[in-house]
Amino acid sequence: MDFAAAIDRLPLPVDRDRAGRIARRFSDLPQPLTDLLSGTAGSSPYLAGLIESEADWLRSGALDHDDVVARETAGFEDLDAALLGVALRRAKRRVALQVALADLGGVWTLERVTGALSDLADRAVDLALRVHVAHEARRGKLPPTDAPAGGVIALAMGKGGARELNYSSDIDLIVLFDETAYDADDRQEARACLIRATRRMAATLSDVTEHGYVFRTDLRLRPNASVTPVCISTAAALAYYEAEGRTWERAAFIKARPAAGDIAAGQRFLDELRPFVWRKHLDFAAIQDAHDMRLRIRDHKGLGGRLEVAGHDLKLGRGGIREIEFFTQTRQLIAGGREPELRCRDTVGGLAALAARDWIAAEIAAELTDHYRQHREIEHRIQMVNDAQTHHLPRDRDGLATIAALMGRDDVDEWSAGLKTRLERVHELTESFFAPGEVAERPQLSDESRAIIDRWQGYPALRSARAQQIFRRVEPELLDRMARTGHPQEALSRFDSFLSGLPAGVQLFSLFDANPQLIELIVDICGTAPGLASYLARHSAVLDAVLGGSFFAPWPGVAGLQQELQAALQAALDAPDGGYERALDAARRWAHEWHFRIGVHHLRGLIDADEAGLQYADLADACVAALFPVVVADLARRHGAPPGNGAVVMGMGSLGARMLNAASDLDLIVIYDADGVDSSDGPRPLATRPYYARLTQAAITALSAPTARGRLYEVDMRLRPSGRQGPVATSIQSFENYQMTDAWTWEHLALTRARTVGRAGAGSEALAGRIEALRLQVLRQRGDEDLVMPDLAQMRARIFAAKAPDRQWEAKIGPGRLQDIELLAQSLALRAGDGARGTLAQLRAGVRAGLIDKDRSDRLSSIWRFLWRLHASGRLLTDRPLDMDDIGFGGQEFLLRETGCDDLEALRHTLETQTEEAAGIVDAQLSRTDAQAG
Repeated sequence: MDFAAAIDRLPLPVDRDRAGRIARRFSDLPQPLTDLLSGTAGSSPYLAGLIESEADWLRSGALDHDDVVARETAGFEDLDAALLGVALRRAKRRVALQVALADLGGVWTLERVTGALSDLADRAVDLALRVHVAHEARRGKLPPTDAPAGGVIALAMGKGGARELNYSSDIDLIVLFDETAYDADDRQEARACLIRATRRMAATLSDVTEHGYVFRTDLRLRPNASVTPVCISTAAALAYYEAEGRTWERAAFIKARPAAGDIAAGQRFLDELRPFVWRKHLDFAAIQDAHDMRLRIRDHKGLGGRLEVAGHDLKLGRGGIREIEFFTQTRQLIAGGREPELRCRDTVGGLAALAARDWIAAEIAAELTDHYRQHREIEHRIQMVNDAQTHHLPRDRDGLATIAALMGRDDVDEWSAGLKTRLERVHELTESFFAPGEVAERPQLSDESRAIIDRWQGYPALRSARAQQIFRRVEPELLDRMARTGHPQEALSRFDSFLSGLPAGVQLFSLFDANPQLIELIVDICGTAPGLASYLARHSAVLDAVLGGSFFAPWPGVAGLQQELQAALQAALDAPDGGYERALDAARRWAHEWHFRIGVHHLRGLIDADEAGLQYADLADACVAALFPVVVADLARRHGAPPGNGAVVMGMGSLGARMLNAASDLDLIVIYDADGVDSSDGPRPLATRPYYARLTQAAITALSAPTARGRLYEVDMRLRPSGRQGPVATSIQSFENYQMTDAWTWEHLALTRARTVGRAGAGSEALAGRIEALRLQVLRQRGDEDLVMPDLAQMRARIFAAKAPDRQWEAKIGPGRLQDIELLAQSLALRAGDGARGTLAQLRAGVRAGLIDKDRSDRLSSIWRFLWRLHASGRLLTDRPLDMDDIGFGGQEFLLRETGCDDLEALRHTLETQTEEAAGIVDAQLSRTDAQAG
């Protein structure tokens, strides 16, 4: 690189005599470089001294070499501690000089300037640690280990971790050691040695000698710094953060980076710490913590009051660097657990990532980035004047003129006015994010409403003072929105039920506080759908999904869902704290969010009951298809891969027909093909039959067992051959024999809806094809038997006798209702030997086969659609039998919208007349069959 040719700006000299002296001394160099050296020396006494002391180095062409750190520290590994200290101080002088000249002359970007300073810090810490650890080992004090640098780790924190060191920065380090690198009996002795080495490392870098210093080193960011030694074990650090870690420490670890010593061990530590730093839910409570921390800093430093450029703290003061960093880091903490793309160490990268993921507007990110770059350049120039670790602008006009001159500006008033405008703008952009608004007045309340609200302070969600503080800010908005609903008292009562079921409130109330649009949604849900509100109380973390960019995006389909869940499962399995149980939790968290999305879309009319039914089925398909291979892999670790051609999971009933509702369970059967293999081949082999039985039980558990994240689905296996008495997993040979020789008509009817939803094993794809061919064969060979319709008539009679409709709004069970129409449709598909699975498709198949006339089929299809909308919408509102008084006016209005009825009387009349008509059509079909048989 031709350094002189790359110069595109120049500082202005304040001390012209000093500038002239330097210009004359370096007049033999290219003119742009001479001008840069003289302008720099004329405004910075510190840099003037470096220029003079390193004159020979400057003339050697050193500036034209890119990697100044590598060049100036080459061969330092061979030095002892005393010589290393001298050599590092010389390297620091030269790196500091080249960085300053490259910065002031516009040769390097801000990132390259701070990166070079950070590279020097990393290199210096690593060299100093290693030389002192080696000294302990030579003395025979350090127990033997194969770990690099004795297993000691230096984590660069703060700006060093982000590679953003300022010009005269100190370096923040947390020094740990990997206790697993030593035998248990040696760990205390190793700890004592590494504490000594750490202290000596800090002295090597920090002590001011006749040669200067390298870096002021701060070790106080370690856990419990007032009582712990300067080097602690990774196990002790992890225990501290898991038990006592605070939000500011989480924020600090956003930038943490293994910088020296055993880098691999340092990365393992950060991987293990990841769940502490990056929460799996959106962590809006971090906003309050960050705001409180900002206020404490301001109070401690006396930084409140009017903004003036003279004497302003550019780092901690209003509109300063820290406000941009806090703004960025807090948003990263909020969402980085869910969106790994946000986990950038550097501020500029963090702003860009937040904009790319729509957490902040692109124009705000661009503006804050520009302000941040300008602030950092001014910060560097403040420090370049006298190599002082300060962030305060000079208090006098002459001092400000010097900073402006280093920026290449000769009008100090104009420059100061521009800086003040920038500071004010940064404060404006960031303050509204942190500063909570004033608590509004409650709206006028009835005595009944006040009685409900008075109970809230005793609920678990409001027990902590912090939860109460945040809730006080959101309560007026909640109450105001409820008052503006069509049924305010009902909405309040529903919200009361929701609030009483919450185990904790800080995170949720923080979510509302930072995102008022969620208040409208919760009021809508509580006022309309108590069943969905109850679901939300059990799984309040699903509200995170509403804030994601995909919540209102087009439906991804079953393939997109499966791909997304597979990625979530793999991430949970691969995480340092991951494994099978974490994968099950991840599946539940993921599925709950999508389940909630479907319910909200249905409630708000973005989809109708038919589309909701398909989406619930897509979701269940994705869960089974993605989880089944994970279950197989977990079993295979102990007992080997599935013997033979593997197994498939068949979805039966409503899942097979791809029409589920918000409360549906899953009807499943498992079919396997041993292909003559007697047992699995693994550490603990199992015979084929018990292997697949155990696999099936594990799959049921994976889907239905309650974990910390709840359960996915209730699973019903009663549709397997021989029902409850049969084995939980069936071989394909047994399945074929049973269906062809022993199965009852109702089992053949169930087979009309069977569909593969999951598979695992080397030959499972082909197995699924064989099962589908077998299904069609059974339908075609057994569907023409004369027993189908008589058996159906007997089934109807038993169903109606066992469970007559006991409520007037029953849409599922009873003559002419959903189940009745679906059984007839299944009989038509069976008799026609048609592979159609859905009710409407099966009715059409009956028409094609001449088993039912088109008019009757069309009427049954229309009635089925009406009943499905009533049933599916009712299941979204409540998990109990539909009761109009129980669901309230909001729920009633939703049902009327979904069914197209004007009022409850019209809905009752339509339900009554249409079920009577449907029952008559089914009766007529059975009579027609009897007549044809006679």
